[in-house]
Amino acid sequence: MIFYYYLLGIILGLSLAGPPGAVNSIIANESLKSKMHGTSVGAGAMSADFTFFLIVYFLRSYINLGILKFIYIIGGLFMLYLGMAVLKSKMPSKSRKGNYFIGLSMGLTNPFQILWWLTAGFFLLKELSILSVAGLFSGIIIWIFTFPYAINRFGYKYEKYIKYISAFIIFIFAFYILYNGIILLV
Repeated sequence: MIFYYYLLGIILGLSLAGPPGAVNSIIANESLKSKMHGTSVGAGAMSADFTFFLIVYFLRSYINLGILKFIYIIGGLFMLYLGMAVLKSKMPSKSRKGNYFIGLSMGLTNPFQILWWLTAGFFLLKELSILSVAGLFSGIIIWIFTFPYAINRFGYKYEKYIKYISAFIIFIFAFYILYNGIILLV
């Protein structure tokens, strides 16, 4: 049964980290520079997941949902900035250290990541073993090393398209997040 919970967590971690979205768009764009640039962004986003895990684990009954509307607006504006940086082929930082903080700040302001932890994260902690959480982070680690490797290895032929698609995905998420933040303010 222990292995079952851990394996279930890995599958859940891959499903959380794998879908196209703003973070994976930045990972793909940075992976064109080097595998470590992309992995650094992913590590930052995973650190945000770990932060949310701790918050959900220790403060489950005290989270004020009214704060989410401001996180939506901040996150949406930040993603607009990142989308423009991708289109201009200039990321806010050239170092892996800076990429880590990009991933961390995206993760901390990403309403989808926050909502995932407030919903599926609660379920994970309540209904499954804590080993499933270890599996979840193992799945994320698998993703943040394999995805940048694949993009770096095979993406050079498609660099221009990866940049345009990455920016497009970021803009979609940015506008969607801003729209939801504005709706919550009204």
